Amino acid sequence: MLTRKQHELLLFIHERMKESGIPPSFDEMKEALDLASKSGIHRLITALEERGFIRRLPNRARALEVLRLPETMIPGSQPRKGFSPSVIEGSLGKPAAEDKVQQLRHDDDMEPAASVPVMGRIAAGVPISAIQNITHTISVPPEMLSSGEHYALEVKGDSMIEAGIFDGDTVVIKNTSTANPGEIVVALVDEEEATLKRFRRKGASIALEAANPAYETRIFGPDQVKIQGKLVGLIRRYH
Repeated sequence: MLTRKQHELLLFIHERMKESGIPPSFDEMKEALDLASKSGIHRLITALEERGFIRRLPNRARALEVLRLPETMIPGSQPRKGFSPSVIEGSLGKPAAEDKVQQLRHDDDMEPAASVPVMGRIAAGVPISAIQNITHTISVPPEMLSSGEHYALEVKGDSMIEAGIFDGDTVVIKNTSTANPGEIVVALVDEEEATLKRFRRKGASIALEAANPAYETRIFGPDQVKIQGKLVGLIRRYH
């Protein structure tokens, strides 16, 4: 079951693809749906992808594919010209009252939390064992996630405190084997220890940099370190 905003965005993408063969940009989607920011479009795109209505094609800019349309659409019917998602119609096709329109806009922009597996603990200090198996799952805001796989780890240690990451925090990680210098990554060292550090390059070597002056930067050969993911979010509980 799609929300009104999800339905409107899917039809807008479908109409644009049929007209030009090119998906609309995020700016065009934001304007068409009368949203304040592109983050709202990102949440809607993610929701449509998770529900199997669209697919994002890798390594191509603005690459979207419509896989299916809602069952409520009549086969062969065309989205109306001048499609204006900001207008919400009642069951008889009459414009709803302004307060109802605003309430629907607010409700439809609310996306359910996404579930992410927690894979154990990660060292932000003294190295610990490599990433474990799934221990449980947590709910995270969908805007924290991009395309691809994600997982979470519980932080153990204080080596990243100046980056705002504390002992007991939960970090949300995008699963990737590459990273840019300066990004905070999950690094697997010598196939046996996992650590959360800032990724740097020192010539042909790799540097794993702490965010705490009490810890030294560790230098490794390029074959000693494998990137297991990079930091995209953080969750902290206050007791």
